Amino acid sequence: MSENKSAVDKRVLLGGILIFFGGIFLLDTMDILNFRFAHVVFSWPFIMLVIGLFVLVNTEKKFLGGVLSGIGVLFLLPRIFPQIDYDGGIIIPLFLIILGTYIIIRKRKADPGNIFNSDSSRVNKDKIDDVSIFGGGTKIISSNNFQGGNITAIFGGSEINLINCQLAEGDNILDVLCVFGGTTIILPKEWNVVINVTSILGGFSNKAIRNPSIVIDQSRTLHIKGLAMFGGGEVKTYL
Repeated sequence: MSENKSAVDKRVLLGGILIFFGGIFLLDTMDILNFRFAHVVFSWPFIMLVIGLFVLVNTEKKFLGGVLSGIGVLFLLPRIFPQIDYDGGIIIPLFLIILGTYIIIRKRKADPGNIFNSDSSRVNKDKIDDVSIFGGGTKIISSNNFQGGNITAIFGGSEINLINCQLAEGDNILDVLCVFGGTTIILPKEWNVVINVTSILGGFSNKAIRNPSIVIDQSRTLHIKGLAMFGGGEVKTYL
């Protein structure tokens, strides 16, 4: 059922893009607006719009997809309608505001409590919440009931070592976001891992080495999902 829904969404997206371009070309033919195809299509706002729509339709990161689409539309308008003009200086402040908002929302979803509370007693040792922005580092996690968490790498990188962890029963979700950054996740060989990370001009690879003699516990699964955009990551095990 989910596959059919995904296929319908992609057709709707394609249809919307065709309608949009058809309308633009129609207005250009009727001399209602002066549309320069190359000036619009071969530009970073158009790429941002396409990426945003893809993220919005094909991933669960609706907020991020909406933000990227909005930025694309915002800076495409002056290219389509020359009478509209923005000051290019708003790009960096706008990006910082949106990035900060997204990080706060992401944090609130991970911890519905007070996000400004630094009391270590509130830390969930069975879930990871790692953020690497313009930097990075290595973390060695120890847990007898690891339940997943969140990994964020934006213009930075991280290495998360879970060798000393035991996976909790059932399905556990590790949400990954890599934007102009990356992460390496080191797992025990006996874990059952399912990777479903959407890659846009990036990649997320599974380099885990499996030994046929090792029995995989199917009752415990780590689902690694998320988005790798202009960045990436990998999952691996020690020899």
